[in-house]
Amino acid sequence: MNDHIVRALCLSGGIRILACSATALAQEITTLQHASTTASIAIARGVAAGALMGALLKQNQRIALKFEGNGPLRKLIIEAESDGAVRACAAAPEAELEPHNGTWDVAGLIGRAGFLTISKDLGVGGEPYRGVVQLVSSEIGEDLAYYLTDSEQTPSAVGVAAALDTEGRISVCGGFLVQALPKADPSEIETVMERIAALAPLSKLLQDSSAEGVIAELFGAIAYTTLESHELFFRCGCSRDKVESVLMTLGEEALREMQQNENGAEVSCEFCRQKYRFEPHELTPVIASVAGTTSA
Repeated sequence: MNDHIVRALCLSGGIRILACSATALAQEITTLQHASTTASIAIARGVAAGALMGALLKQNQRIALKFEGNGPLRKLIIEAESDGAVRACAAAPEAELEPHNGTWDVAGLIGRAGFLTISKDLGVGGEPYRGVVQLVSSEIGEDLAYYLTDSEQTPSAVGVAAALDTEGRISVCGGFLVQALPKADPSEIETVMERIAALAPLSKLLQDSSAEGVIAELFGAIAYTTLESHELFFRCGCSRDKVESVLMTLGEEALREMQQNENGAEVSCEFCRQKYRFEPHELTPVIASVAGTTSA
């Protein structure tokens, strides 16, 4: 089955559960990033987290998650859109750490001191909504759950997982998001939390089951209905025009130096790694635009 995400609601209306399978998506993104083994796990978990958050958006909205810590990965960015598009990049995807206590040291790779920033483009113009919390564990699921509970006042539990095959490629990736809504039944919340605590390792569960199966496992005997399911896929938002806008932020002096001493400019998209080449003569109108903006 293609990568997809499922959203479900218990019949009493008090608990929402989302689950996703994103293995092929994570494979594509970690390959584009030329990620190390531990960075691949971190990026894949981030992809699952981004997909889950994207499924909470309304039409034409976008969200960005930025995990920024003092570890060697430095920064992990995931962007998701309401239609299921997801992309991700890391500042230092080649960074690597040895496993810690038999598990992937994602927390050490990100760094245990830093921040999670969530930016939402609500599709209505103006500045995006932005929320920031400190990293509490540098485990992606735990930090996202803390953000949702603390900043958005929606008690949440998040599980994200990924595993590698013998060649170091992503073999499974996915996750779940459980949220208690205002009219939640305390006994149903307790039941779901007990089922989360008793859950088999998530990467193993995802290997043996589907996103729908994860939701069924979490709800157990609680009656629920599936609200929607849609595909997840990679899409980059880069374009030559956007890259030109980035070049303009460098300023007139830096652009003239590129034009004269570096024989033009080449910019690589951090998400898809596509290269955009600007020959010296192609920088002339960019410099003119910057000069005109400055003089105005």
